Amino acid sequence: MRHAETVTFAGGGLDRAAHLRGRPEELALLEAEYVPMWKGRPAFLPDGCEGHQLVRVPAGHPVLEPAAEAPVFLGLVEGRALFAQDISAWEPDGGLPDPTLFFDASEQPHPALTPDARFAELRGVMAGLPALDAELAATARSILSWQRSHRFCAACGESSEMVQAGWQRSCPACGAQHFPRTDPVVIMLVTHGNSVLLGRSPGWPEGMYSLLAGFLEPGETVEAAVRREVFEEAGVRIGRVGYLASQPWPYPSSLMIGCRAEALGREITLDPAELDHALWATREEVLEAFAGRHPVLRPARKGAIAHFLLKNWLADRLD
Repeated sequence: MRHAETVTFAGGGLDRAAHLRGRPEELALLEAEYVPMWKGRPAFLPDGCEGHQLVRVPAGHPVLEPAAEAPVFLGLVEGRALFAQDISAWEPDGGLPDPTLFFDASEQPHPALTPDARFAELRGVMAGLPALDAELAATARSILSWQRSHRFCAACGESSEMVQAGWQRSCPACGAQHFPRTDPVVIMLVTHGNSVLLGRSPGWPEGMYSLLAGFLEPGETVEAAVRREVFEEAGVRIGRVGYLASQPWPYPSSLMIGCRAEALGREITLDPAELDHALWATREEVLEAFAGRHPVLRPARKGAIAHFLLKNWLADRLD
């Protein structure tokens, strides 16, 4: 797919400079900037054009004071070393985000940042970020989430230590080495003639539909996962499968593998444990949903790969 790397979180061009992760002395000599992250939320500034910019601060900035652990090296940008710093110990006056909400739109200002800067949910601004900022934010969110959830050795249970500038944890008790994980997920543009298969999961906002998706299982190919997931969730048999595009998805750390799939029939047999509802929507109906004029359908969130694939399907740009 020629437009594959225009999907959100892709094509930012970050130089991850992995050779520097084990060279702290060289990293210390570089000019550094930090991406502050609070409870998985980056800080953003409005750019004046209905978009946002990721907040970066220099070393020693007061916003970094609550940091409890060493920062994670993200890479090099214009000769500067970029780090992600978790400041989740900070307590804002306005309270904490609500983890029970499908999407918490609350924003948190910080007294050490400019008045228009806000910590906010990445999904709310991702489509309006410059490509490099989007890649930095997604990488920071994923790697810090892994650091928080892997503080103890999976082999012996002892506390592990951050090494390799945050890209590895080492157990001093048994010597086990642990590395960040990425979970592969297939997401399918399933078509039959002029229609596409859409579904909605339990708990989604009313009217919101997206493409079907599911995790790959051990020992399974991408093609087999596409066929299995579509049949398990909607009872639809799949013929040909092809790759379209991928998107790193930092919730918490997945790789969405976008595929096109040809359905062999249109009869839907729903698995209620997986989906609330599924339906076939014509191009015309999806176009109306994108324009906000459909009486029932609401499209997938802008910036998500489902929105990207559907948009390119409507424009006949999947090749």
